Amino acid sequence: MIAGTAMQTHEVVRTETHGTGQRSAIAVVLATAALLLTMLAPLVAPTSAQEWSAPRTVYIEETGHSLDQVFLDVWRDGGKEYSYGYPITPEITLDNGHVVQYLEYARFEYWPEGNADGQQFHIANIGEELRPISLQRSIATWNSPGEAQGSDRVEQTLATAKAWLPVKAPVIAGNARYVEETRHTVRGSFLDFWERTGEAGFIGNPLTEEYDAAGSTWQVFERGQLEMAPGDEARMVPVGEVLANKYGLDQSPVAQGDVPSYDEALFVAPPEPEPEIVGGLTGGYVSGGGEVWIDINLSTQYMVVYQGNTVVMETYISSGRPGFDTPTGSFRINLKNGTQDMEGLIGGEYYNVKDVPSVMYFTNVGHAIHGAYWHNNFGAVMSHGCINVPVDLAAYLYEITPTGARVEIHW
Repeated sequence: MIAGTAMQTHEVVRTETHGTGQRSAIAVVLATAALLLTMLAPLVAPTSAQEWSAPRTVYIEETGHSLDQVFLDVWRDGGKEYSYGYPITPEITLDNGHVVQYLEYARFEYWPEGNADGQQFHIANIGEELRPISLQRSIATWNSPGEAQGSDRVEQTLATAKAWLPVKAPVIAGNARYVEETRHTVRGSFLDFWERTGEAGFIGNPLTEEYDAAGSTWQVFERGQLEMAPGDEARMVPVGEVLANKYGLDQSPVAQGDVPSYDEALFVAPPEPEPEIVGGLTGGYVSGGGEVWIDINLSTQYMVVYQGNTVVMETYISSGRPGFDTPTGSFRINLKNGTQDMEGLIGGEYYNVKDVPSVMYFTNVGHAIHGAYWHNNFGAVMSHGCINVPVDLAAYLYEITPTGARVEIHW
């Protein structure tokens, strides 16, 4: 439903962030010796690539919900389930027109109007929504005459509430950092996790100090919450799920319909089909049947061979690239060599090519029509000025073309 390009508010480091491990998301230039004639060029009749596009919506079988367009792009680019978890609700359109979707560890938001900076995509500050409704009321509960001073519930409420209060910059010692932006500290395993995953760029800055509750240690950040059980490493709390439950949102799986199940292979383009050489022999050549002449169109990179007015052969060719332009005009074949080694220096480029087949020169400065066995990419300008022809067709052309045959080259 959401079209456009994702504009993320937060930089994400792609790591597995809610398990005990960490997964980090982890590309021959071949140069071919050139020659008076060419090297690399796209061959043949440039065949158009298969029409293919990646899906814009996928179905996540793990939770029975879909990801669509911008949300899908951000999820894939930002670490997928390792960073955000799986989607647990459909997209929800709010009264203000914003579109939101809850994932296990995050909430994606799309603002059609954009924010003050023009950004439309946002990863919500869901950690803020864990803040107690009234810190003063929570702390006052400690002194309420109706509560026993030592009750576990009161102690946990007080510890949680006090953790949200900003602190003055302490004297830092050991594995700890004070974050001036939110006036809280990050320590120990929570600091290790925070630094390893990109600090504020992923989970945001801390909104609380560490606090103990329900047998674990906790800390809330702008876009999530961390928990550490005794003897374990810090892990992310599924705050997206916590909030979806808090707000009573329907998390029931939805029907898949014709939406494809997510698989990263869906986003890999199929291989290009093998190109086919367009043209070939027409069977119209007759020995002694009239003048054989050659017409070469540099605009289309196409050669047509005539006997009189009858087409006897046609093919895509490769002519000279910029700076090594093939000359235009009317020429005559002035020298033929069945096979020739070619070596020299042209335009500062050295070439040395052995056994060039079916060579027919049409100028006195080295321009020739010949076979090219070192590439199969005819149809684009890439040579050093010669006319490259597929080897089998070059052999046939060499056989039927006499010295003195006319060659017309034009745009």
